[in-house]
Amino acid sequence: MDYEAFFTGHLRRLHDEGRYRVFAELERVVGAFPRARLHREGQPPRDVTVWCSNDYLAMGQHPTVVEAMRQAIDAQGSGAGGTRNISGTNTLHAALERELAALHEKEAALVFTSGYVANETTLQTLGALLPGCELYSDALNHASMIAGIRHSGAVRRIFRHNDVAHLEELLAGADPSTPKVVAFESVYSMDGDVSPIGAICDVAHRYGALTYLDEVHAVGMYGARGAGVAERDGALGKVDIVQGTLAKAFGVVGGYIASTAATVDFVRSCGTGFIFTTSLPPAIAAAALASVRHVSAHPDLRVRHQERAASLKRKLAVAGLPVMDSATHIVPVFVGDAALCKQASDLLLERHAIYVQPINYPTVARGTERLRLTPTPLHGDDDMVRLVAALQDVWQTLGLGLRAAAE
Repeated sequence: MDYEAFFTGHLRRLHDEGRYRVFAELERVVGAFPRARLHREGQPPRDVTVWCSNDYLAMGQHPTVVEAMRQAIDAQGSGAGGTRNISGTNTLHAALERELAALHEKEAALVFTSGYVANETTLQTLGALLPGCELYSDALNHASMIAGIRHSGAVRRIFRHNDVAHLEELLAGADPSTPKVVAFESVYSMDGDVSPIGAICDVAHRYGALTYLDEVHAVGMYGARGAGVAERDGALGKVDIVQGTLAKAFGVVGGYIASTAATVDFVRSCGTGFIFTTSLPPAIAAAALASVRHVSAHPDLRVRHQERAASLKRKLAVAGLPVMDSATHIVPVFVGDAALCKQASDLLLERHAIYVQPINYPTVARGTERLRLTPTPLHGDDDMVRLVAALQDVWQTLGLGLRAAAE
């Protein structure tokens, strides 16, 4: 086989379809968020405004977080030294896990190197080791959840997105004695919709299933203490296993689960994705710990964040731009074509120094391509005015058309 020809041909098809991913080389500047420097070969650095970061609360540059990381590096150096099984559990890992368990009102927590690894490892371990386990998955679950379910080798059953009745129909047809896990998300990050957590948990428990909730796009941003949508909706106690990330609202990197002590110890002891992966550097754990504590203690961050998202949605609608319905901080603007979506992103960057990455298949279904905007507490009114004007210019340039202005 001509491997180079195969790779080149596949990449060419991605280019032809407008789905080839181009990574902008950005330099984050402490204290300047949402501004960053764009680097391109042969050109001087250029300041741009970032509108698609998952650092939702700008905690990645917060002085408290930066200082905690700096102190930990000075005290303990850079790396963790290996897996926790070989090199030991660092005191900062243990402190972070206690903090996360308390945040979600669970007995214990376990930290992974990423949210992806947390999902894949936990669901794979549950599905593979619970005898005869069946895994019930929302149709729009993240790729990491799908990977864990597939790799488990367990029976998979997909229920229609946020469709509690369909989930119950599937569960009712199963053997009552079969172990079951219902896996779903709280905030679905491309559409910005929210799951009916309480209702899903009630149905799952009625049929003897464990509930597994991915809160990666909600931890830090919802609930009185930032424990997520489950806390906001009074459903914390109904969730058996919660999975979250340290890389979005908390602004660092890493993932985790929180559950009963036995459940967490089971995954710790049997999950290969945890056992055989070098643990997070102590400085990362220190920064995450500082961020979780700060975000939990400052509900004003969540209030400001929600206000910014609502304000942007209003401005986009008034301007006639096709902002999609969203119940959360995710602000999707519909394009509907991969090539045009890429062109829109390019024009925003070239003409207006605004960075928004296009969202194309397979992240979203074909024909639903979009720009995904994520306002933060540090995006000001002037930033929004410039963004809306830039989007109007791009829409007119590409002939995408504008809606009648909303009242």
